[in-house]
Amino acid sequence: MNYSTHNTLLYVEKLSVAYGDKTVIKDINFVEKDVVRENNITGQVIAFVGRSGRGKSTLFRAMTGLIKPTTGKILIADTETDSENDAKEVHEGDIGFVDQKYTLFRNKTVYQALLFALRKKDISKEEKHTKIMSYLSDWGLEKVKDQYPCELSGGQRQRTAIIEQILCSGHYMVLDEPFSGLDVGNIEDVKNAFNLITSTHEFNTIIYSTHDIELAVELADSIYVIGYPTIDGKRTDYGTIVKHFDMKELNLAWKDFGLDHIEIVKQIKATMLNS
Repeated sequence: MNYSTHNTLLYVEKLSVAYGDKTVIKDINFVEKDVVRENNITGQVIAFVGRSGRGKSTLFRAMTGLIKPTTGKILIADTETDSENDAKEVHEGDIGFVDQKYTLFRNKTVYQALLFALRKKDISKEEKHTKIMSYLSDWGLEKVKDQYPCELSGGQRQRTAIIEQILCSGHYMVLDEPFSGLDVGNIEDVKNAFNLITSTHEFNTIIYSTHDIELAVELADSIYVIGYPTIDGKRTDYGTIVKHFDMKELNLAWKDFGLDHIEIVKQIKATMLNS
């Protein structure tokens, strides 16, 4: 499937995080570029997989500016400027973060929460209302716009949390285990949410972790395995990227899940078992 890559959207170099003398992740390096397909708005979907305790959540917290890295840097495209090559260091709020609990304001309705998410945007009240109603319509939340989080289903809470982060953060979105504990119907809802995000703008970039390797292979166009590397025959106790699967290069991105995808699932599982 024909595609080209353009300006860099995400650049991570020599990233490490240590708590005291315990190094959790080290030497994380990767670059993701804007993927362009003809006649098709194509956002980026990047999956991180790995065994529990290998540092995925720590990496996500660093990438979203919630914790300061011990070394290294994280840059994203500065989409507020006209230049294609402007980059900026990540600060809290630049990249949306949806945790496993879909944390929402308990005392705000869905509509009020989304309005609050737009508080820093320099647009009129009418424009904010139009924008919110458009998202509520696209995401099937119009009927619950005046309800509070305690009145919503898990899927509705998750969708509200995702829209909230899109509205206040822009093009980048990190989701920590978005498929965890969901039934088949809710998993389809999240897949649809991914499609909605990536088909809205070229720069929209979803970064997510999952223990479901099949879902990583089915949905992502770039997959990173985080594990403990083996150096000089000895396994270390910090997490880093041990393998990268570029599904675009493998000609498996944006295709229905098939036998070739199953082969990648096997390779990823083997990599995880050894790290």
